[in-house]
This record gives sequence, C-alpha cells and structure tokens, in this order.
Amino acid sequence: MNKTVRNLGLVVITIGVVALVVGIVFVQQGFVQESWLVQAMENEQIAMPDGSGIIINNSQLAQAAGDLVREHRHGISPTYGELLGGEHFDPTNPTQITYLQAMNIENYLYLGVTAFGVFTVVKGMGAFMILMGIGLGATGYALWRTGKSKKP
Repeated sequence: MNKTVRNLGLVVITIGVVALVVGIVFVQQGFVQESWLVQAMENEQIAMPDGSGIIINNSQLAQAAGDLVREHRHGISPTYGELLGGEHFDPTNPTQITYLQAMNIENYLYLGVTAFGVFTVVKGMGAFMILMGIGLGATGYALWRTGKSKKP
C-alpha cells in the first residue's frame, strides 16, 4: 500500500511539474506576443481618427478607433451591398475605394482588439496552470511523504 501511495505521489508531482511548465510557457508567450503586437501597431503609426494624434497601441484605443471608423464608414453607406447597389466593385469609383479602405482599417483594429483579448485569456490560463501545478505538486509531495512513512 505504501509503495502504491508513494508512486501515486510521484505521478501527481510529475503532472504538477508539467502543469507548472506549461503555465509558465503560456504566460511568457502571452506577454511576448502582446509586446509584439504593441510594437507592430506602434510601427504602423496609426493615430486615433479623432485628431488627437494618439498612436493606437492597446485594446481600448483600437476598439474606440474601430468604432469611430465604422461610424464614419456608415456615413458613406450603411452597408457594402447598398454602396454597390447591386453592381460589381468599381476600382475607379473613389467612394467605393474609400469605403473599402475604411473596412480594411476597421478590420485591422478589431482584429487587434481580438488578439489582445486572446493574449489576456492565454496569460490567465497560464496563471491558472501555474497555480494548479503548485497545488498538484504539493499534493503529490504529501502523498509521497505519506507513502514513504514506515507506519503500518
């Protein structure tokens, strides 16, 4: 019985170490990728469309800018279908080009918002895995110590 408990303790410790390592990797990757996205956004030098000159480099600014671009785009036409009026895209029509450029920047900004959300989730999952790894490691150690004792 003691050997079984001791071996079970080692298995739980191993699972705890794996969870700890995976958690550390998740947190590290969350920060690295978020930093990369911030740098990429700053390199693009996309400023808030409200004229403030603030460079968009976080989720809140990207959301606000995307919403403002969408509002302006809807000022041109409520929908892409209505803009085309049943016709095909005309690359010589400046209104259609402006509308599509607005859609592209809007999509870029909303994709940034989504990415920042994913980074937050990944870091949160990593932190949870770290806590679980520590908890499993401690539980496994307690089992291992119990199985190691000479008590009948």
